[in-house]
Amino acid sequence: MSLNYDFFYEWTNKHLNLNLAGYKEKQLQRRIASVMKNAGSLTLEDYSKKIAKDETVKQQFLDYITINVTDFFRNQDIFEEFESQLNVLSQTFPSMKVWSAACSTGAEAYSMAMIFDKHKLRMAEKILATDIDETILKRARAGIYKNHEMKNVPIKEQTTYFDEKDGSFYLKPVIKNQVQFKRQDLIADTFGKNFHIIVCRNVTIYFKTEVKEDLYQRFSDSLVKGGIFFTGATEAIYNPEIYGLKKISAFMYEKL
Repeated sequence: MSLNYDFFYEWTNKHLNLNLAGYKEKQLQRRIASVMKNAGSLTLEDYSKKIAKDETVKQQFLDYITINVTDFFRNQDIFEEFESQLNVLSQTFPSMKVWSAACSTGAEAYSMAMIFDKHKLRMAEKILATDIDETILKRARAGIYKNHEMKNVPIKEQTTYFDEKDGSFYLKPVIKNQVQFKRQDLIADTFGKNFHIIVCRNVTIYFKTEVKEDLYQRFSDSLVKGGIFFTGATEAIYNPEIYGLKKISAFMYEKL
């Protein structure tokens, strides 16, 4: 049975404000077919009706398609290197503007806020954390995490920055208030400017090559000279010079 993906892409763009055209097609369509089947639908027309009527079905679709997976201090060795680069960067820029793109549950943005607090580094303004999924942003703003989500957070940081209650960890205002969350579609929306740090990890691997290349250029354009772009452990940028970047460490690039 052939599925009407053109209809579904148009429908999600119109009704969910979600642009799927830039995702890798075969990978995306496998995911859509799988989540549609799990919802008990045989056609995308029927599935779209279920998404429209049932908030649970809608959220399951968004979670499955937009890949809401992240951790505090994800890939710890790489994050430690980022922390070192951040301290070096602070010598040039005493006050820094930071963006966590595709932030999911907020763990990565809050990780950076903890690093800034620990090293007494200054931010020019609150860390901007963006994601396409409003529901996951609501959760990120709440700053409440389960025990399994804390596996990479050192004990000292757990006791300093969280309150533990009934098996959950509640982020303290000293960190929570340092991050501002906003909905953003990386493919369709404009980017801010003059960032000293942009973190976008484990996201561009899901996009078509031409979309990925466009994003890298736009990220570069959004950085100040000498700023850092931090990518995921599966997202090495080949020939970064074409985007006005140079590799300075594993998965970290400096704006030329």
